Amino acid sequence: MIPGATLNDLQAFAAVAQARSFTRAAARLGVSPSALSQTIRGLEARLGLRLLARTTRSVAPTEAGERLLRTLGPAFEEIAATLAALGELRDRPSGTIRITTAAHAAETILWPALEALLPAHPAVTVEVHVDDALTDLVAGRYDAGIRLGELVDRDMVSVRIGPPLRLAVVGSPAYFAAHPPPRLPQDLAAHACVNIRLPTLGALYAWEFEKDGRPLRVQVAGPLVVNSGAPLRRAALAGLGLVCTFEDVVAADVAAGRLVRVLEDWSPPFPGYHLYYPSRRQLTPAFSLLVEALRWRG
Repeated sequence: MIPGATLNDLQAFAAVAQARSFTRAAARLGVSPSALSQTIRGLEARLGLRLLARTTRSVAPTEAGERLLRTLGPAFEEIAATLAALGELRDRPSGTIRITTAAHAAETILWPALEALLPAHPAVTVEVHVDDALTDLVAGRYDAGIRLGELVDRDMVSVRIGPPLRLAVVGSPAYFAAHPPPRLPQDLAAHACVNIRLPTLGALYAWEFEKDGRPLRVQVAGPLVVNSGAPLRRAALAGLGLVCTFEDVVAADVAAGRLVRVLEDWSPPFPGYHLYYPSRRQLTPAFSLLVEALRWRG
């Protein structure tokens, strides 16, 4: 940098030297011709050299001005090209997005969206952490999470990304050959049930029911306790007892007769999965793209 000269001074000189006019250069820079002339005079004074030869009709670089312009021209062009490239990077979806999600949401909502999104945007990377526990986004340095809508904190931005869900209580035909089907949720006390230990609280999950607007929670017991919903279908097919899981997980088995559903009238729909993230977050193009890819439009 020329001693005492600022980048604005050099830009002003280059504009005048290239336009060969204070008036045209001032219009380009958005300043007055008199202010521009004062800037050039100050630059010349600091250098101790005349950079522009002025007449009443024209302006032209002096020998020193030509030499300076030959250096500044390519430099400013390179700066402009770099800034333009940075602008494209800002507007082009790119970067890494870290998401925490429950296993069922990952399988039914997230994977189908990523299968379409990622091949079309190779500069975007999505890091998925599958965990049924309720994760602190800030502490875990996650950009967003996917959980049931009822579990999302109110201070988060919440975007619905899936349809309503229903729970289903099912057992194998072999199990029901030895046990009468329950007619009421309270009848589950006489049945072997596969329990889930909630990963966040550490307590056993109380099976949730509702009928005619009346909610009911039932604590169950049985020979098996798991900390994830993934093994439930297999446990039911093996005849280990009744399980309570998402309807879509066992729909094909129920339709094929491999499992039998009970207490269906006690399992109304409830809000499905939501994407959530801190309200103070400034959305990047990549994150906005993911939000729109996941957004439920049903």
